Amino acid sequence: MGDKANAHPGAAGRATAADHPASVRNVVLVGHSGSGKTTLVEALALTAGAVNRAGRVEDGGTVSDYDEIEHRQQRSVQLSLVPVDWDGYKINILDTPGYADFVGELRAGLRAADAALFVVSASDGVDGSTRMVWEECAAVGMPRAIVVTHLESARADFEEMTRICAEAFGGDDPDAVLPLYLPLRGPEAPDGHAPVTGLIGLLTQRLFDYASGERKEGEPGPEQRQLIEDARNRLIEGIIAESEDETLMDRYLGGEEIDLKTLVQDLERAVARGTFFPVLAAAPAAEGARQGLGTVELLELVTGGFPTPLERPAPSVTTPDGAAREVRACDPDGPLVAEVVKTASDPYVGRVSLVRVFSGTLRPDATVHVSGHGLTDRGHEDHDVDERIGTLSAPFGKQQRALTHCIAGDLASVARLNRAETGDTLSAKDDPLLMEPWQMPDPLLPLAIEAHSKADEDKLSQGLGRLVAEDPTMRLEQNPATHQVVLWCLGEAHADVALERLRNRYGVRVDVVPHKVSLRETFAGTSSGRGRHVKQSGGHGQFAICEIEVEPLPNGSGIEFVDKVIGGAVPRQFIPSVEKGVRAQAARGVAAGYPLIDVRVTLRDGKAHSVDSSDAAFQTAGALALREAAADARIHLLEPVAEVSVLVGDDYVGAVMSDLSGRRGRVVGTEQAGSGRTLVRAEVPEIEIGRYAVDLRSISHGTARFERHYARHEPMPQQIADRIRERTPDS
Repeated sequence: MGDKANAHPGAAGRATAADHPASVRNVVLVGHSGSGKTTLVEALALTAGAVNRAGRVEDGGTVSDYDEIEHRQQRSVQLSLVPVDWDGYKINILDTPGYADFVGELRAGLRAADAALFVVSASDGVDGSTRMVWEECAAVGMPRAIVVTHLESARADFEEMTRICAEAFGGDDPDAVLPLYLPLRGPEAPDGHAPVTGLIGLLTQRLFDYASGERKEGEPGPEQRQLIEDARNRLIEGIIAESEDETLMDRYLGGEEIDLKTLVQDLERAVARGTFFPVLAAAPAAEGARQGLGTVELLELVTGGFPTPLERPAPSVTTPDGAAREVRACDPDGPLVAEVVKTASDPYVGRVSLVRVFSGTLRPDATVHVSGHGLTDRGHEDHDVDERIGTLSAPFGKQQRALTHCIAGDLASVARLNRAETGDTLSAKDDPLLMEPWQMPDPLLPLAIEAHSKADEDKLSQGLGRLVAEDPTMRLEQNPATHQVVLWCLGEAHADVALERLRNRYGVRVDVVPHKVSLRETFAGTSSGRGRHVKQSGGHGQFAICEIEVEPLPNGSGIEFVDKVIGGAVPRQFIPSVEKGVRAQAARGVAAGYPLIDVRVTLRDGKAHSVDSSDAAFQTAGALALREAAADARIHLLEPVAEVSVLVGDDYVGAVMSDLSGRRGRVVGTEQAGSGRTLVRAEVPEIEIGRYAVDLRSISHGTARFERHYARHEPMPQQIADRIRERTPDS
């Protein structure tokens, strides 16, 4: 791994179907926006022979622009797969978005991969969101390595960045994060900057020169050997510390020269176990060059050090009714268990699903069972259907290369799965199974929308259905209280992409309108009202009189109706009519047009007419009585209050608490939540946190996350209630 002498260019190229899980590597690239992930993917594809020069794809003898196949802007907000062949291995490279708004695509990449490459810019460093993803990977034991990019920057300092990575990712053991190579700089340019032209392997002490555009191996000089001596000794000690051979450290400290083959094998095992995290350097190829700096070393690390799908534990699988099932890890001959990790819509092909097969073998034109998790709260229908899949293919941008099969451990695109959505499980139709879902972030930024025209209104429902089918991090809400259609998103960029897809992909134009929260009304004290509905206009008239008393109830009590009529003043058959009228008026509101809650309405007295009284008349009288009672009472306008939990770094606790107070929030407690983290609990009016998902990211520099849950409705301050009443017609 890493220090092999040959690049094996003859064995490289565009990936085809794998025949055994041991020959597959699934790796996801992680890093903040601008760290160079997509450029690195292109450089790896170029070195592997999948493209014939930077930015151009060779397919069947023709060459087309890579940017036309998959626009960079589009790839920056979604998960994309680039499969390549290298040295007899199929490597599925999963490129994830760096924007925090598209963490759902990142989670999908982590689900589909068996190891992660963290891409860090030498000029920008490590941001808070990247640290959080590292912690997620650590929690599940995912093997990781670090790639330092942007070495061409004048501010680039590989040694300093390695130290920063050790501090950020090493935790209690910074010696678990060490470089495998040191970059070599060429002659100094007129601007004073010396470009990186090669690498020195710390274990083999071999020089790999990329100055000509192709990797050439050579012998380092005495000065270069002296340059790497300290770093080499530290690397060897770090590898030996992770060795399963407990005698190795004693032998090394006793002066024994440890065999290179032993060191490489121990390094590979430590990387695969997720206990050692090598740091490498990479740079894209220059114009006309065949190989980018460090790309061969990276491909060798992936094939030699990252685990095979066979080493990934079997997923937790049940039958659709919840009974546990045993499934062997990554068995191509086992029962079919595959998962849709991404869903996309193609204007020519229709719905295309990116699928990771965990067990069994997927074949074209097979009939499979589709099982879903019923995310009805996010606008997703439950799935329990059989579907016949279309073609299998290996994607490269928007091009697809047909596959004859997809075995356990591999990934493929599947056409014509019209019902399957992201997160659904594919299994045999006669043996339906369901995989445990992966954790998706809760979308907390509301986007209220309306159809732009009648034509758009006709297409809106279908367009929204397709949109949420592609993206399980988006939640579709038809709010019955505010009568708004709300798309809940992860951030502003997420919302912008949703609107763009509705407009350009599904031909639906919408207007964004202010998001409303579900306000309520209640009585501040006891009040009485008399409803009199008496009309005579020829024929049967209308006659109904009722007298009620209204008193407030504790929060959450709803509307309580009590009959205390004495002597039959209101005939028994009309008492339900009074209640119906009271409840109908309560639903319409009595002051500012918001539903009335948490009151007891007691019917005390009334009058009826033997001929002119009716159900409708007493409904009207009940409504009038409630309105009269409200006119003589003080009415509280109630706003929803949310319980908010913010997980934030200790450095930003003060700023977060101050911001919550400025939103009329009440901090109810704080507690330590691991090293350097604090959990802040508060109660905040929902009207104040509509954009909190955006604002918190700014306050904490992207390092905090929060949850919110409805707690209760409570009276809002009088001055705010007065402003809302002024904006409400007929209030």
